[in-house]
Amino acid sequence: MPTPPPLPNSRTESDGSAVIRVLSYNIRSMRDDTAALARVISACAPDLVLVQEAPRFFRWRKKLARLAAASGQVILSGGGTAAGPAILCTLRATVERTEDVLLPLTPGRHRRGFATAVVRFGGARLGVLSCHLSLQRDERYEQGGMLLDRLAGMGVEHAVAGGDLNERPDGRTFRRLAEGLRDCRAAAPWGSEYTSTPTEPRQRIDAIFATKEVEVLGCGVPLGLPGVTETDLRAATDHLPVLSALRVPGV
Repeated sequence: MPTPPPLPNSRTESDGSAVIRVLSYNIRSMRDDTAALARVISACAPDLVLVQEAPRFFRWRKKLARLAAASGQVILSGGGTAAGPAILCTLRATVERTEDVLLPLTPGRHRRGFATAVVRFGGARLGVLSCHLSLQRDERYEQGGMLLDRLAGMGVEHAVAGGDLNERPDGRTFRRLAEGLRDCRAAAPWGSEYTSTPTEPRQRIDAIFATKEVEVLGCGVPLGLPGVTETDLRAATDHLPVLSALRVPGV
């Protein structure tokens, strides 16, 4: 696998803006090779990790904390209290507030939720949301609207959202999000495109979105990134991660 061009490293700019790395990753409840999972996360050097399918049941906090520690992160929000989505971050982030949101439950279907936070990187203030949308088309579309409403109600000018959408870019929920936000992969393609499955990637169902004034410096699957091996990607979980570098304007 050829090495992709380097993404910018995290840094704070003289104008108060911040360059950050955001990783979105469905970790399948850590049922696979957690050492490989931690190596992938560490090699991506993210400031924020938007997790889907975090452990939700017995000793879930301990399991997620172990992954965070092994990959140079701390738990910011989510997990069992958000029905699966979680957010991890480095100590570079200054946490302003967090909130776990449970979405309306349709009887007979899986409970869904959002993990959310407001953080600061230097002079840049950012809303953050991790999601895992429904397998059902109509419910997924409603949840996409709830995501946009939640970001709009966070009281921040700039925000990033990411997760497992269970839908390709031509789907109506994906298009709804891309109309209200910026699809980071489409804005600045980097690395590889498809996120499912690791052994035979054919579709892009995981994505990172940002509000319009956040500059996207690159976004894609970090295949070939130094330290990220195909062996680890296949062993870690049943999705490939999405990594984005963003420049967030200062306050």
